[in-house]
Order: sequence, then C-alpha cells, then structure tokens
Amino acid sequence: MSLDRMFQALADGTRRAIVERLVRSPATVSDLARPFDMTLPGVVQHLAVLEAAGIVTSQKIGRVRTFQLAPEALTAAGDWIGAQRLPAERRLDRLGEMLSTTT
Repeated sequence: MSLDRMFQALADGTRRAIVERLVRSPATVSDLARPFDMTLPGVVQHLAVLEAAGIVTSQKIGRVRTFQLAPEALTAAGDWIGAQRLPAERRLDRLGEMLSTTT
C-alpha cells in the first residue's frame, strides 16, 4: 500500500466522510450513498479509489456489495504523520524554553 495513493484517496472530503462512516461499522453502497447528493455510480467511484488505496475492502453477497474499513488501513499514514510531528514538537519545545529564559 502506497502512502501517496492513500493520501491522494483521503484528499477528497467525500471519501473522508465515507471512511468516518465505515469506522462505526460495515455498510452497503446504498447506505454509504444516502447522506450525499450524488448518484450511486458516483459513490461507487469514490469507493473504488478507497479500495485501490487499501483503505476499504468489499464483499459481494448476491446483488449487495458491503464495504468495511480494512484492518489497520490507516496505520501507515498515522505512523508517517507521527514521525513528522515528533521533530516539530521538539523544535517548538526548544523554542518555548528559549523564550521563557529570555523574558
């Protein structure tokens, strides 16, 4: 799973909303489409992007396709963000220490 593909998939607000919904429980395409003002094929396109990025998986039973968040799908993105945050926080801590000693 590529971080570039994952961040590109999550760059869209509709796809982030779909992920937020799937955090609660698996859902069908119809359930996922309900809160959006778009066609079912439009929602399916968003789901295809999320699935290609490895963020969601799907299962088809009969004519009903159900999507769920992939296990630990966002771990790689969270790890990368965390690794970037720690050095930045350290720099801000040092700046705060410097400012508190100069005043």
